[in-house]
Parts: sequence; C-alpha cells; structure tokens
Amino acid sequence: MPVLLDTHAFLWWCEDSSELSAKARKAIQDNDCFVSMASFWEIVIKTSLKKLRLPAPIDRYLPEQMSLNGFETLEITFRQTMGTATLPREHRDPFDRLLAAQAIEEKLNIVSHDPSFDTYGIKRIW
Repeated sequence: MPVLLDTHAFLWWCEDSSELSAKARKAIQDNDCFVSMASFWEIVIKTSLKKLRLPAPIDRYLPEQMSLNGFETLEITFRQTMGTATLPREHRDPFDRLLAAQAIEEKLNIVSHDPSFDTYGIKRIW
C-alpha cells in the first residue's frame, strides 16, 4: 500500500539517518511513497528561519531527492484542505493536520514518528 512520508521521515530517509526506525525504513523501501507539498512548504519555512539546514540549496536538494528516491509529490487539494476542519483538535501543527487529512482522503498509511497521527485513525508506520 502506498505511504505518505511525514516531513521528518522524508528528511531522515534522504540523510540516511539512524533516527529512522527499521520498520519505517522497510515501509519506504517496499512501497510507493508520496511526499506532500505541505512538507515542502514546511521545509522551506524552516530553512528560511534557519531552523533547518540542508546539505545543498533547497531548490536543488528537494527535486534531486524526489527523483533519486522515486518519490511522488502529493499535491494539496481543496477537499483535503477542507478536511482539516473536521479533524479532532488533538494536534495544532497545521502541516501535520494537513498530512492527516491527505492520508485520510487518499487512503494512505503514514510513515511518522509522531503518535499524534494515531488520533485520526490513520495507520502509522514506525
């Protein structure tokens, strides 16, 4: 089943970080993977605020990693955006709320360390 990568899972995969669990690593290896435009937006914001550093310029790094890993981009639809309005208020992070709405709408499991996704009834792989 295709999976949606949470922002940190995408970055940890690209960095070959030991923080990525074995189960998450296997899910990424064995399934078609999507990275949301919301994650790209989050990465852009965090790099511009100097809260995140990438090993190459962002406009080169993100497309290269997507291509190198065969990941697909998940665009944000109006329906997904509206889906955030009906989610429980357990999680205030707007990026994660949008990822949850996308996973629900697209029937995707999510690869994430964040247990907040469990609140939404999404199968979380970690």
